[in-house]
Amino acid sequence: MRTFHRVASAATMGILALLIAVPCSVAQEAGRPLTLKPAATQRADVATRPAKASAAARSRSAFARMAPSPVAQSAEHHLILQLNSNEPAAMNLVLNNAANVAQYYKEAGEKVKVEVVTFGPGLHMLREDTSPVKARIETMALSTPEISYKACGNTQENMRKAESKDIPIVPQAQVVKSGVVHVMQREEQGWTYVKP
Repeated sequence: MRTFHRVASAATMGILALLIAVPCSVAQEAGRPLTLKPAATQRADVATRPAKASAAARSRSAFARMAPSPVAQSAEHHLILQLNSNEPAAMNLVLNNAANVAQYYKEAGEKVKVEVVTFGPGLHMLREDTSPVKARIETMALSTPEISYKACGNTQENMRKAESKDIPIVPQAQVVKSGVVHVMQREEQGWTYVKP
């Protein structure tokens, strides 16, 4: 019996907390302080007060108004895809992921920016002279401007020294000083990081 009273008491406290929290939330959303009045006074006050909320706001439940919409929180999505492999299959996987994300948000009517960052052996993806996916990058750059390509300048310089020649980068790509640092900076700015 004692356990029943504890459970009933806890349930009552939870219901009371909910009954207080919902009006507080509604008052806060409307920009007014919460004032508790006797029930008769409240009804009279409501009848004489002009309606301020829109029909859409009135039709939403108090719980729906409490949490902001996830879509409303982010006007634009940001994704960074990293490649450090010289395997054509890995390069195509990165390009497939980039294209799929861009298409998804285009169909959803939302904005997205995707950056493909290459470093180490992955730089071959963006090398003019060795890229097995150069034609695909040219096509994607024309059809999907939401996707951009970044080449690691450190890797480019190391390859230049090792091969004793300039390392040309495809015109669709931009050289950044350090691919890894670029990824870190984007993550610090809130971009989503994926290594396919």
